[in-house]
Amino acid sequence: MNLLSCGPNPPFLPCSSSSKPRVFMALQHYHSTSPTPFSAFNNNPPLPTSKFPQKPFNLHSLKEKCKQGLLKEAFLSFTKLITHQNPSRVISLDEAYSSILDLCATRNSVAQAQQLHAHIITSNLVSDSVFLSTKLVFMYGKCGHLSHAQKVFDEMPQRTVFTWNAMIGGCVANGRPFQAVDLYREMRASGVALDAHTFPSVLKACGLLGNLDCGSEIHGFAVKCGFDSTVFVVNSLVAMYTKCDRIDEARLLFDRMIDEKDIVSWNSIISAYSANGQSREAIQIFREMSKAGVAVNSYTIVGALQACEDPSFVKLGEEIHGVILKAGQQLELYVANALLVMYSSCGRIDEALRIFHGINEKDNVSWNSMLSGFIQNELYSEAVEFFHEMCEMGLKIDEVSVISVLSALARLGNLSNGMEVHACAVKHGLVSNLQVGNTLMDMYAKCGNVSYMGRVFYNMPYKDFISWTTVIAGNAQNSSYLEALELFRKVQSEGIKVDCMMIGSILLACGGLKSVSHAKQIHNYIIRRGLFDLVLENSLVDVYGECGETNYASLMFETIENKDVVSWTSMVSSFSRNGLANEALGLFHRMGEAGIELDVVALLSALSAAASLSTLKAGKEVHGLLIRKGFPLERSSASSLIDMYARCGTVENACKIIDHVGNRDIVLYTSMINAYGMHGQGKKAISLFEKMISSGLVPDHITYLALLYACSHSGLMDEGREFFRTMESDYKLEPWPEHYACVVDLLGRANCVDDAYNFVKDMPIEPPSVVWCALLGACRVHSNYEIGEIAARKLLEIEPQNPGNHVLVSNVFAAMGRWKDVDEVRMRMRSLGMKKNPACSWIEIGNKIHAFMVQDKSHPQSIEIYSKVSQITERLENEGGYLADTKFVLHNMTDEEKKKMLYGHSERLAIAYALIVTSPGVPIRITKNLRVCGDCHTFTKLVSKFFEREIIVRDANRFHHFKNGRCSCGDFW
Repeated sequence: MNLLSCGPNPPFLPCSSSSKPRVFMALQHYHSTSPTPFSAFNNNPPLPTSKFPQKPFNLHSLKEKCKQGLLKEAFLSFTKLITHQNPSRVISLDEAYSSILDLCATRNSVAQAQQLHAHIITSNLVSDSVFLSTKLVFMYGKCGHLSHAQKVFDEMPQRTVFTWNAMIGGCVANGRPFQAVDLYREMRASGVALDAHTFPSVLKACGLLGNLDCGSEIHGFAVKCGFDSTVFVVNSLVAMYTKCDRIDEARLLFDRMIDEKDIVSWNSIISAYSANGQSREAIQIFREMSKAGVAVNSYTIVGALQACEDPSFVKLGEEIHGVILKAGQQLELYVANALLVMYSSCGRIDEALRIFHGINEKDNVSWNSMLSGFIQNELYSEAVEFFHEMCEMGLKIDEVSVISVLSALARLGNLSNGMEVHACAVKHGLVSNLQVGNTLMDMYAKCGNVSYMGRVFYNMPYKDFISWTTVIAGNAQNSSYLEALELFRKVQSEGIKVDCMMIGSILLACGGLKSVSHAKQIHNYIIRRGLFDLVLENSLVDVYGECGETNYASLMFETIENKDVVSWTSMVSSFSRNGLANEALGLFHRMGEAGIELDVVALLSALSAAASLSTLKAGKEVHGLLIRKGFPLERSSASSLIDMYARCGTVENACKIIDHVGNRDIVLYTSMINAYGMHGQGKKAISLFEKMISSGLVPDHITYLALLYACSHSGLMDEGREFFRTMESDYKLEPWPEHYACVVDLLGRANCVDDAYNFVKDMPIEPPSVVWCALLGACRVHSNYEIGEIAARKLLEIEPQNPGNHVLVSNVFAAMGRWKDVDEVRMRMRSLGMKKNPACSWIEIGNKIHAFMVQDKSHPQSIEIYSKVSQITERLENEGGYLADTKFVLHNMTDEEKKKMLYGHSERLAIAYALIVTSPGVPIRITKNLRVCGDCHTFTKLVSKFFEREIIVRDANRFHHFKNGRCSCGDFW
């Protein structure tokens, strides 16, 4: 459509060829330095210059058309005016220019206004150039062409207060508050006498900048000038103080107005309280206004509805809505939008949609408000669909809609659609917007694409504090810990403000790196800068726990004055993840005694500790708490319960948990597959895996790890090898070192040590320590000392600082009778400060856990326990043919000494104690920190038969269910 014509055909009369170049040359000269192209003028004939016939013209007709907003008709009248104007009545032409420039400003019709500007330059019929230049400044500012307004302003030889006010107002309207304040200061310095209309614009600029000092200074000058009692100036002061978060000063000004308050005053203070989240105060003012008999208008309604966005005031919002409907008037657009936002904020998305669909002529605010409403109510998929609908309808996409949909996609983790919206932002020229850039980074971070997040960050033309905070948090949350620390160093070197949120991300990076030195540096930085708050204190507890420094974590925990549930949970988790499960459960009980309201995270931390100790009673107690507190059986809680019951030896209870979950995901299936594997039920693990595949779920690396582990512990060698093959061929999953180790373990347990060694040699990657460790374990079990020595050397070469490797190598040498090599390995361990973890077994009796070390005599009933061991051994020798197998004692001593050593193994002491204190027939549950030796395995099988007890032993590798002289592992562990 032709912009200047306001319709299909231009309304202007043709002009002479001689006048046409003058108009264009004037405009081209005037705008030669303008950044905005004016090619639009080339498609429209310019306004004709006057021919001065004597026929008079009625200016009133033109003014009426302008008042009515009839742009096309006004230009037709204007064309007649300038072709019939009498030179003696030039003043009428000034008025005509003024009227139509005002109309162009109102209609944002800058192209038509530019033609008028050109005609003003070339006609030489203007009597008051200052007046019309001021009108041009106002028009360009109103139409968003601030550079043109500035050019007119700069070239004016004389300026009035109205000119300055128009330029300051244009700066504010176009998002240049700094420039507006500078102009105000220049105006003051020029000695121009300010009027009351100067203050609203410059006060609004101060509010936008949040510059309270400047705003207060202008307030003082307004008082000095005597404008402090002018209602619209006071209203502007109220708005400025509100924007600067000084609501008390705003209220004081409002209260001082007494009888001078107008509708704008009431609306201003209501909106001020609403904008500051003080809904109760806003509603109180609204009620006072009604009592005062002040008639409300649409702006009052909007302010009151904004206050009702607090869900506790939704009832009042509904009442206001009812009053609007009873009035029977057509719902104004901004009132409808306010209703839409109010219902969305109160969780009434259905009512918000009804309002939205009832709006006949929706604007961008309507669409964006509805889009935000979906996101507020966590309807992210619906938000994305709504955005697509906006695009399909050809609506103008702005930064608000882009930011909103990116937020939804971030929460959905939808990277592909997020990239599409990124492309959309580029297409619409929005990508340089600061908030769009920050939201794009957040979306890429939440979708796990650190590379794209970094590209957005480094390509941003301007970065604010939120940009740096977002990129640091994105790297920390996506395991790019070193990059997060490097960015933090840049923040410090560039003098950018650091807050608690940024420090929290850096602490996360320190925990991820398990770098206690970095954590201590940041801790010192927090102390020096006085940045401590409860969130950071809790984070420090957590990061010290992540770094294995439970003493530091505990000290930090004790210094927190006002501990909340997060403080306690962080400490419980720190103990639990560092093998201090007893301390974790003890602290959990203290937490309950302290009256802390337990949340689901705290309960899951306690479940983890119960699982570590295999304390079924404690695990069931936590399960009961989850039920009593009404926490739903969701993915995290269900998988934690499955893991707890499995590690406490009751795989049947784990099965019941998964049976109660309707919508199972890959995490739940993987947890249950792992549970079956832990208990040697490989066939069931495979069956569940096949069920998972048939449900349409795609296995990941961890699922295959659990499956291979199950095959390994059930002797399913062929099945395991096939699964390893399909993992690569069918699902394109590149094996981790742990997957290779599982295959080596699988082959080794089946006594295919040579095949296992060949598999290791043929690996496409350099075999890591975990693979050599699996091979060495197989060599020890099956006495393949030749390959065992190769594996031992490789293991010590790759990880010379790992004490567990030294112990394993020492045991292999001991089994070979190479005592000199054993002594050498043990001497090396001592020189490096390494210690072997002593064998320990524990059993839960009543509310207490009883722990036993090898040859332990610290238990109060120690004499009775050893006596019981002797009785058990004697009966097994006489009735079961038991003979101690001394090859499992890896010490250089006599056979008799070895037998005594076997009789004092920790699990035998635990079994003996259980037989003393528990009733006949009650199952015995024992946990051991190391692998059960072959002789104790035989011993326990016989005890289960001759003493008619089910004995469940969890060792470092798996569970053993001993019953009627047999073990669930089939002697394959």
